[in-house]
Amino acid sequence: MRRELIAHEEPKSYVSELFRTLRTNVQFMSSNKGLRTLLVTSTLPGEGKSWVASNLAVAFAQANKKVVLIDADMRKCCLHNIFKVSSYPGLSNFLAGVNENGSEANDLGNYLRETEIPNLYLLPAGNVPPNPSELLTTSRIIELLNELQKGCDLIIIDGTPSKLVTDAVILSRIVDSTIIVAGHNMAKKDDFAKIVRDIKNVGGNIAGVVYNKKPVTNKKENETYYYATQNDKKKDDVEYEQKRQIQRNRATDMLNRDRNSEEYQKQIQEEIVKEIKQETEKLPEERATEMLKQFNEYLQKEKENRDNRSQK
Repeated sequence: MRRELIAHEEPKSYVSELFRTLRTNVQFMSSNKGLRTLLVTSTLPGEGKSWVASNLAVAFAQANKKVVLIDADMRKCCLHNIFKVSSYPGLSNFLAGVNENGSEANDLGNYLRETEIPNLYLLPAGNVPPNPSELLTTSRIIELLNELQKGCDLIIIDGTPSKLVTDAVILSRIVDSTIIVAGHNMAKKDDFAKIVRDIKNVGGNIAGVVYNKKPVTNKKENETYYYATQNDKKKDDVEYEQKRQIQRNRATDMLNRDRNSEEYQKQIQEEIVKEIKQETEKLPEERATEMLKQFNEYLQKEKENRDNRSQK
């Protein structure tokens, strides 16, 4: 298996947990009517819709759902490469009613591929047709979805980028819900708004948006499942204990000040006098050296603060 299927290869990773969260959100959003068919599209190529569709299908399969993943991007198919299966016969052959040998074939068993992931099956795109949009407008696509629903719990369709072609918009009207994948600093606001309008105009339902390719910190990448790494946890415990100790010291000082205000003021005055006396007893060279040391410590602290802000 290639790394594209991170939900299968690294099930305890931070990214895999995000896909399980997405799975839960999709289920809750469609809990009233039930979710049987889900379309995944994007604005432009390269925003990661096929990656999201594949890993979301894996997440549902891991939840003991029988899932069929359909590669409906018949112009630029890629799911057969991700799952390492043959690309034909596939969706285009079924919709056209002709298999790769040129003979008619309606048995879905000839088109579905069993993957290495339990409960997950793939229907590849098939041969590249000259008229993909026209194939999706025929009654064969509805027959296909109805037939697949008899033997599976969920159908996930990897559609085309909606700005370039209308294939995904056509499919959005016959599925239960649609997810739009938006790549970080890729999708323009006007293009995205137009796709939302197009899907709604044909009667499609939008479940939500997946914001993909957002940069993450090293700490996020190192997190596993619900827990951070052991080193991060120890560091957090030390910082927490230091903060607690500072709070306890402040509380003690406040209590001493309130209970023995005169003695407290006298103690403060003695400490101030002592510090002044120590400063006056120092040689000019010693005071200059100490001031230079304090200045260097200040510069070092400012540099660390800038580095921490840049990492965030």
